Amino acid sequence: MNLPNKLTLLRVILVPFFVFFLLTDFVPFSKIIALAIFIAASVTDALDGHIARSRNLITTFGKFLDPLADKVLVIAALVCFCELGIVGSVPLLIIITREFMVSGLRLVTANEGVVVAAGIWGKLKTAFTMVAEVVILLGLCFNFTGNMAEIANIVYQVLIWIATALTVISGGVYLKGYWKYIDASK
Repeated sequence: MNLPNKLTLLRVILVPFFVFFLLTDFVPFSKIIALAIFIAASVTDALDGHIARSRNLITTFGKFLDPLADKVLVIAALVCFCELGIVGSVPLLIIITREFMVSGLRLVTANEGVVVAAGIWGKLKTAFTMVAEVVILLGLCFNFTGNMAEIANIVYQVLIWIATALTVISGGVYLKGYWKYIDASK
């Protein structure tokens, strides 16, 4: 297994640790630890792709696992945020629905011998969502109260809804680009 694929696997392995520290109150500095784990996992996303492209180490396994690892990390954070009352269920369901749709699309096209690689809209969606999640995690580290908590909540909602809009756009782009593989009239 090459280095980019190992980094992608590391991202998946870090997710349960991230969730544990994010949802734990009895460990000192648990939110800061969760933030550090999330940032480390997010950095592996950029790093594995850069290494794979620069060293010509792109594999079918990597094309499959990298977007899946992104989904696991992003959705884990959103589910935790929903559990903590920070993110509503509607954007969470929209994002999860898109992720299932794209994963299903990848399965259908794989039967045709086509690998659906992450496109620019999918990468933009993932990057923006990860940045939004880092902002929320930073806010949790500061544990805002009063007016600052209200302002932080507004910022969180705006970021999540922008991420949701990018999710819908990128899902539409994938559907349009690969519609011929799922067209029910054929």
